[in-house]
This record gives sequence, structure tokens and C-alpha cells, in this order.
Amino acid sequence: MQIPPSIEAVQEMLSAQGYVCGRALATVVFLSLKLGRPLFLEGEAGVGKTEIAKALAASLNRRLIRLQCYEGLDAASAVYEWNFPAQMIAIRTAEATGTADRAALNRELFSSDFLVERPLLEAMRPDENGAPVLLIDELDRTDEPFEAFLLEALSDFQVTIPELGTIKAPEPPIVILTSNRTREVHDALKRRCLYHWVDYPDFDREIEILQARAPEASEALSREVVAFVQSLRTEDLFKKPGVAETIDWAKCLLALDVINLSPEVIADTLGAILKYQDDIQKLQGSEAKRILDEAKATLEVA
Repeated sequence: MQIPPSIEAVQEMLSAQGYVCGRALATVVFLSLKLGRPLFLEGEAGVGKTEIAKALAASLNRRLIRLQCYEGLDAASAVYEWNFPAQMIAIRTAEATGTADRAALNRELFSSDFLVERPLLEAMRPDENGAPVLLIDELDRTDEPFEAFLLEALSDFQVTIPELGTIKAPEPPIVILTSNRTREVHDALKRRCLYHWVDYPDFDREIEILQARAPEASEALSREVVAFVQSLRTEDLFKKPGVAETIDWAKCLLALDVINLSPEVIADTLGAILKYQDDIQKLQGSEAKRILDEAKATLEVA
């Protein structure tokens, strides 16, 4: 599929994959595709940053290549490594057969046959369906040296392997970087990207998302679920529930054949929306009923 010709086309394309987004996010996605610029998405966990890369890949029929970031990730782990066990077998075989020409063996050992490609190198390779979608997920978990390496990789879309030389992408990949903002990402990297803060959706948008991802839920239950979760986000919690938790909770309630929310049902299923014991304890007793009453009151006003 070709790049969509307008912002509205981007919204329709993503909506067909069950991803509902507002015009501001659709605009920055459109510009990223149109200009070939990496897209940097920041926001709380569970608001849909990773999902947009999956939806884009599915919509455009492109391969999704995901680099999951973690503390200590270095360039070698993200780009390539040599298949050491296979190299050792080749050396032993050459020695056993007496055909060990040192120069020829060295060229063979450090050829593409023994190269293990990691996500960044994979993203530089040509693909018959077009440039892949490269998702660099949770960049804020990495260290600053890795950020510095990405500056060159995202500027020139090329990587260098000492034994093989420089490998440049024939067509730049569609790059999505995400961050949960556990630390600040360096300005130099942000300047190479288009930026968007992905916030929690408003009530109507979250209802639309829930209907797209859990269409089996009745309108009444969907409204109660979203109203309760949105009220919950105003509480002093260690980790506020994201949209992902809203969807998970609704599916849990459907599995239990719940028709309407009640304090008892909420107490039984809190683990679907809250992931820390301290937060769960805060909602024990009358607290869940208070928040549910507040949520229902907002629905009556609306």
C-alpha cells in the first residue's frame, strides 16, 4: 500500500486496524510518512505508542521490526553479531580436513553467511513490499551512549560493520521511537524527529477506542468502564491505568458476563487495571464505591 495522501486518509487507514487517533496524532504521522522523518512518541505507558507502529505496518503491508530497548543495550546488540559457534565449527572442520587456507578461511568466517542481523541492520535491508517499519521501543530505558549511536544511524540510515564495510538502506525505514519519559532523551536526538506527546484520551475518544477493540461490550458497560477508569486517573496512584488497561478490563468483564459495574465486581477484577499492590489497597473497602458513584454521576450529567 502507498503512503496515504491526506491526514484524513491516515485516520481511516489506522481506524481500519482498530487504532483510533485524533487529528493531531494523525497529522504528525502523515508528516512523518510524507517527509521520511522519524517519529518520536512520548507519553505514559499504555496510551498506544507501540500500537501505532503495529497498526502502520499492518496498514501499509510493511514488515514490522522491533528493537526493544533496555539498560545496557549497545550498538553491537542492536546492529549485528557474529555466529561464534558456527565459526568455531567451520574452523574445526577446516583443520580436520587439512584445507585451512588462513586468508580464505578468514574471509569466509567474516562473510554474510556467519552474520546474525539484529533489528537496526534488518531495517536497512531492501524489502519487496517497501521499507519496513522500525519500532525503537522505550528508548528512555537505554543509556546515553546508545542515543549517540542512533544519531548517526537515523541521520544517514546506514551502519558500519568493520569486516564488511558500510551498509546503507536503499530506502529509509519508517521509524517510530517511543519513550515513557522515565528520563529525558537528549535534545539532539529529538531534533532529528517529529515529536508528539500521546496523552490519555478524553471520554468520547476512549469510548470509541473501546468499541473498536472490544466491540462485544454493550454501550452501557463501555460507558461505565471508561467513566470509572477516567475517574481513577484523577486519584493519587503510583501507576495510573492506560488505555491498554481499559481494554483489558473490559475484556475481563465480558469473560465474567458482567452487565453493570458494582463495587464487588471492581474488587474482584482490580488486577486488570492496577498493577501495584499499594494502588490496589487504596481502592479496598468504600473507596471503589466512592469512585464508582462519582463516575456514574458524571454519566448522568452527560
